Amino acid sequence: MRSILSIAPQRWLMLFSGFLFWGLGLALFVRASLGLGPWDAFHQGLGFQLGITIGTASIIASVLVLLLWIPLRQRPGIGTIFNALTIGPFTDLGLWLLPQEIESLWLRGAMLIAGMICIGLGSALYLPAGLGAGPRDGLMMGLHEKLGWSIRLSRTAIEASALAIGWLMGGTVGIGTVVFALGVGPVVQTSLAHARRWLPDWRLPAPAPARQ
Repeated sequence: MRSILSIAPQRWLMLFSGFLFWGLGLALFVRASLGLGPWDAFHQGLGFQLGITIGTASIIASVLVLLLWIPLRQRPGIGTIFNALTIGPFTDLGLWLLPQEIESLWLRGAMLIAGMICIGLGSALYLPAGLGAGPRDGLMMGLHEKLGWSIRLSRTAIEASALAIGWLMGGTVGIGTVVFALGVGPVVQTSLAHARRWLPDWRLPAPAPARQ
């Protein structure tokens, strides 16, 4: 794991700014009440079952996923740890700032779009920092390397399992889930392409977002 003292200050700024925008984007999805991405539906359902906030549930789930890294022989980076510990609280902060009940369907739809923009911006900020994959991406890579599964199969199995369990626990599944599933890849990829202009020496990573 990289020494904290060796990391340039601008990379810390990019890392935590990215996590903040990711958290705000997820909060917009929650308040839109039109459906969440697979893992956030899981976090919401877990929160309902345990009587805790979705942000706290996110931290618990992230820690549990990181424990699965051990048998898969994955090594977390500093960014991995902060990813697990900060996006959840930033999501709770966004939920505290946003109104709880929004009746206008048009406004809720606009919130989905705004949420996707925030997620894309967050990715363009923290992924170039290069301080470690997200807990769920590490799990994906571990399954790929340990079991010989393709990246596509590993990712699909993880996301489908999280979505099914989240739905059974009461997580919100709907059109927003479809928007997230179809939109997160292109939005993150486009944002990363623009990030080249800010960091011309940065190499574009794999398109799978490292939030999870």
